[in-house]
Amino acid sequence: MTLNLTKPICFFDLETTGINITSDRIVEIAILKIFPDGKEERKTWLVNPGMPIPAEVTAIHGISDADVADKPTFKELAKDIHTMVKDSDLAGFNSNRFDIPLLAEEMLRAGVDFDMKGRVAVDVQTIFHKMEQRTLSAAYKFYCDKNLEDAHSAAADTEATYEVLKAQIARYEELENDTKFLAEFSSRKKFADFAGFIVYNKYNEECFSFGKHKTKRVEDVLNDEPGYFGWLLNADFPLYTKKVLTAIKLRAFNNKLA
Repeated sequence: MTLNLTKPICFFDLETTGINITSDRIVEIAILKIFPDGKEERKTWLVNPGMPIPAEVTAIHGISDADVADKPTFKELAKDIHTMVKDSDLAGFNSNRFDIPLLAEEMLRAGVDFDMKGRVAVDVQTIFHKMEQRTLSAAYKFYCDKNLEDAHSAAADTEATYEVLKAQIARYEELENDTKFLAEFSSRKKFADFAGFIVYNKYNEECFSFGKHKTKRVEDVLNDEPGYFGWLLNADFPLYTKKVLTAIKLRAFNNKLA
């Protein structure tokens, strides 16, 4: 089984200091890049997060403060990582809800303008949950009949995720060997940002998904309540969410001038 690709796709996995997209940091990133001609490129980086790694987190992925003490920061690695993924679609296990949003935050903090325009994202976990409802280790055993050794190692998880997706396509006739189809199938809701604070309604308009303005059009709220925009920018929302809000506000302003 080979993936039917029209552009490269990067399978990637992050190990982090925790699960908070805005405050936690990457300690390891592994990328497996698959090209349309079948060529494969692999790269794994250990990253100094600039903050302590909690003991309970180290117990899960095995990466300690000592392991990353002399490693480069994400800001130092950002350009190399971006160079590897910028021309590619993305894929991972729970990547739509965690890995991609956190990667975007790290990129934006490092001054690299990261977005998903012109690319799609395939979440292998969502496909698995829609079909079988299990974990990555169980998925690897179920689809590939292999035991996932060294689970929670970014490289091992990345390799397993790639193999699981190929096995899923081979197993289910309804799954097309096409990244755009897989991205749509593996998406849960259509978000304007990564974290899900801004969603699209049935008219493809950006709406808030939380708080007192839930379901209201973002453009209407920012126009009717200008102070809300300032509050959002100063509150603890992901940088990418703030970037999307700023783009919507600028678009509305430009439309008024037109």
